[in-house]
Amino acid sequence: MEGSGGGGGDHFILVHGLGHGAWCWYKLVPMLRAAGHRVTALDMAASGAHPARMDEVPSFEEYSRPLLDAVAAAPVGERLVLVGHSLGGLNIALAMERLPRKVAAAVFLDACMPCVGRHMGVTMEEVSKPRVVSWTPIDTWLISGDSSQFSRRTTPDFFMDSERMVLETSEGPRPALVFGPKLLAAKLYDRSSAEDLTLATMLVRPGRQFVDDPMVKDETLLTDANYGSVKKVYVVAMEDAVFSEEMQRWMVDLSPGTETEEIAGADHMAMFSKPRELCDVLLRIASKHA
Repeated sequence: MEGSGGGGGDHFILVHGLGHGAWCWYKLVPMLRAAGHRVTALDMAASGAHPARMDEVPSFEEYSRPLLDAVAAAPVGERLVLVGHSLGGLNIALAMERLPRKVAAAVFLDACMPCVGRHMGVTMEEVSKPRVVSWTPIDTWLISGDSSQFSRRTTPDFFMDSERMVLETSEGPRPALVFGPKLLAAKLYDRSSAEDLTLATMLVRPGRQFVDDPMVKDETLLTDANYGSVKKVYVVAMEDAVFSEEMQRWMVDLSPGTETEEIAGADHMAMFSKPRELCDVLLRIASKHA
């Protein structure tokens, strides 16, 4: 989903989260364009309308390839504002590390925001701290690939009616997940409209967290010179049932110098539940940093 607004604006590149696609930005895209900005909403590999299947995507780098290619292709001098939602925070972090001088600002919307000195997967390991520790080894491995971390951080019923599977990839068997309608309604779209929830139940695809990927596990991947040099803004969704406010602010604390914005009443899918408020936040960020 690509297009432009008026000349001279910033270029927003929007990256979805786990199991979603460019379609999840359908409310936000016309608002940003109406304000005079170019907007590109991307499908990561095997997501949204991308033709690949997830079992054909061998690595996190290949999953991120649509974003890396889009940033690399941006004309010299174009002011890019990367926006990553949820798992999409890891995608934009990789782009920031690879091409820091292309990015004027990076916005982590209720997202996994990694930090220099730790592997990118640490944010996923910490996201859902449990009240109850009870799990079965096969279910644990299917979701996380790391039983010790998952058993500490996620309640056994967290994924509710989601479908767990093992994909046969060129790198061997890998865990994947398809969000179930009950989970979508209870934890992701709980403050969004019934129409948006219905859209999501029709369009979500199998997703991978890539916690077992060597790149995601590499503690030296993100550097101060590259990733750390890009201006970062974290947008806190105040009513998120997946990432608590405490969890979101913990990620901010790991990266000193990160600015914060808040969206009151936003669920995990802030682009659905609070699109106008999100648009206003992004316009402020672009005006200040890009």
